Amino acid sequence: MKNYKITIEYDGLKYSGWQKQGNTKNTISQKFEDVLKKMCNCDVEIFASGRTDALVHAKGQVANFKCESSLSETEMLNYLNKYLPLDIRVLSLEEVDMRFHARLNAVSKTYEYKIATKKPDVFIRKYVYATDDIPDISKMKNAAKKLVGTHDFLGFSSLKKSKKSTVRTINFIDIEKNDGVITIKINGDGFLYNMVRIISGTLLDIGTGKLSEDVIDKVLTEKVRENAGTTLPPYGLTLNKVFY
Repeated sequence: MKNYKITIEYDGLKYSGWQKQGNTKNTISQKFEDVLKKMCNCDVEIFASGRTDALVHAKGQVANFKCESSLSETEMLNYLNKYLPLDIRVLSLEEVDMRFHARLNAVSKTYEYKIATKKPDVFIRKYVYATDDIPDISKMKNAAKKLVGTHDFLGFSSLKKSKKSTVRTINFIDIEKNDGVITIKINGDGFLYNMVRIISGTLLDIGTGKLSEDVIDKVLTEKVRENAGTTLPPYGLTLNKVFY
């Protein structure tokens, strides 16, 4: 038995997220496990660094699986890319220590959310959130500084309550605007359900004057989701990179 680490990119628009579900087989992990079963001649379970939701994309998702195979790493990589759908691609594959686990060993992840403030390029229109508002980037950046560090982010998630800790650490938030597209990059040691989309929506609402910068402190203190901003749609979100 060997343990393999793979780095993956996928277009999430057609899928119901990463995680397998009982009511559909249209998930990223299910597509992988179907191909892995044929390649390894047995059932194979795949573990990702995290569960991306329906319509969310990845440029650098990391996963691992264990199996016995006579194929070389290059042959396995080619096999997976041959039989996986065209909107899912394995970028790299390597054998790793048996103790490696894509989720448990992850140190941090970087997500990015894209917002178009003018009619977007036709080739990216399905992957950005379009708005007619022109936000003040400086206000967004100032508000983002309040989020950096270790906080209880329950108010910036769609969780009603949680038995597990909702404390997370955000290492940095970078906000850039280029040719009418705002990119919000967020790196942290972990993220709660819808956390990146709610943070991005809150920063956008602050930039457009719908909310004040003080709302960040209020939500972090009171942990009330309703006080935060909009939950932006999933198709503008991409998992960029996972760090180990």
